Amino acid sequence: MIKISGLIKTLHGGGHKVEILKSIDLTIPTGQFIAITGHSGSGKTTLLSLIAGLDTPTGGTIAIDGQDITKLDEDELALLRGKRFGFIFQNFHLIPTLTALENVVLSVELNGTPGATKKSIDLLGTVGLGDRQHHYPAQLSGGEQQRLSLARAFVNDPEIILADEPTGNLDSKNSDRIIELLKELHRVKGATIVLVTHETQVADESQRILTLEDGQIIADRNIAEL
Repeated sequence: MIKISGLIKTLHGGGHKVEILKSIDLTIPTGQFIAITGHSGSGKTTLLSLIAGLDTPTGGTIAIDGQDITKLDEDELALLRGKRFGFIFQNFHLIPTLTALENVVLSVELNGTPGATKKSIDLLGTVGLGDRQHHYPAQLSGGEQQRLSLARAFVNDPEIILADEPTGNLDSKNSDRIIELLKELHRVKGATIVLVTHETQVADESQRILTLEDGQIIADRNIAEL
């Protein structure tokens, strides 16, 4: 479970104070697929970064299964991210000098998970890249690169997947395929998924939609039961 209490993020610059997040309270049950929506500047990506421990809040707490991650140092946060989180980005963040298979295997090896190659090959097959495993990212289409990033995110069986605009650079056909794969992997793996998107049709595929505006939650709607 992710439990956020009184979360505040404030930036200072040029003699001004900008409130990015204003006392956010939020609980995300284990295994839920939640979409966070809102206009640009609403604070949704900042919220995702704070949950990932990639940014430090001005105030409040973020607890993962009762552990307040705002009290962890950088080494502890890095260990937490490696063991418990999977990440999917809008711009893929693949290593261009590694093949598709090597990109996934590296993620497994960094976490010390046994059977790295077989596990990576199996997951590449699941996302439809079984025949592309020896291709480099530059030889893959945008949709294929994002499917590769899904395989990399799920290969260590993380408890939590954080996805930042994963369909933002894709056409509608590839966007639909990524969301269907994400839903299928969610069903099979049982991970908690927190997805940031500005696309209504993407958010509608989740189990719950949270809407931010000016750093505050203005709507919280359950679509489907776990």
